[in-house]
Amino acid sequence: MFFSVIIPTYNRLPILQKCLQGLAQQEIAAPVENHEVIVVDDGSNDGTWDWLTHYQQQMPQLHCFRQQNAGPAAARNVGLDQAKGDTIVFIDSDLVVTQSFLQAHGNALTRGFAKLGHQRLFTYGAVINTCNFENPTAEPYKVTDFSAAYFATGNVAIPRHLLNQVGNFDTRFKQYGWEDLELGVRLKKIGVKLIKCPEAVGYHWNPAFSLERLPALIERERQRAKTGVLFYQKHPTWEVRLMIQMTPVHRALWGLLSWGGYWNEQRLSGLLQWLIERGRSQLALEIARIFLNWYHVQAVRDAYRQQHQPTT
Repeated sequence: MFFSVIIPTYNRLPILQKCLQGLAQQEIAAPVENHEVIVVDDGSNDGTWDWLTHYQQQMPQLHCFRQQNAGPAAARNVGLDQAKGDTIVFIDSDLVVTQSFLQAHGNALTRGFAKLGHQRLFTYGAVINTCNFENPTAEPYKVTDFSAAYFATGNVAIPRHLLNQVGNFDTRFKQYGWEDLELGVRLKKIGVKLIKCPEAVGYHWNPAFSLERLPALIERERQRAKTGVLFYQKHPTWEVRLMIQMTPVHRALWGLLSWGGYWNEQRLSGLLQWLIERGRSQLALEIARIFLNWYHVQAVRDAYRQQHQPTT
């Protein structure tokens, strides 16, 4: 196997440095024969490109490309156009991996091919969320790290020919969210199987939750709602409605828990700050998800209505 690791990035230089340092230390053996790392800078303005052009002199397997800001879907497509490998690994630029990461994916793919008798499968590694920037790989697995997603490009490895069969990422997904899961729907339609690979661990870094992050988190939910409606337009199924929370049940649930939006960032700020000051930032974030999800289902409804307004 020749692995092409594709990483889109936008203004994440400090954690991107840790991401690439982890990939530079991979220990590989059969069935993994070789690997390359492709980073696509999606128009960063934080010095990412200058650092990449310097660092690739120290990391021979690193290849860097640059585009004007067009979103991660377009950036991953650039990476696919440049990739030489027969197996594609997608990770995000805020993911830090251990030395056995690629080998674990290679071993799991080989076992899957033998067990199923075909290559219509991909491996999905574990993603552990952490806010420990100094030592992200020290974070233990938590219940909140569980994911039921079918194809999330934070940590997957897939034979290249399957992507050739279903097509690249849809570049209409310019804002946050769903471009990878939409491609996953196309893969599922042709019978591609998911193989869990918990040995291929990626540590997904985010800064610790704070009240200052709330405006950006709210805006992200609004963006995710808009791209969610695009997702549903492409695949108008009940499964997608559930995924993007476009159901009466979701509206009732988050409306009830937030009292119709009464419990929002203003009214809960005191409690959230109290928890943060006592080292319970993760609990504060889980509480904040109540009104964040309320904003999301509201934005999904508004985006869907806007798409279906009669034209004059």
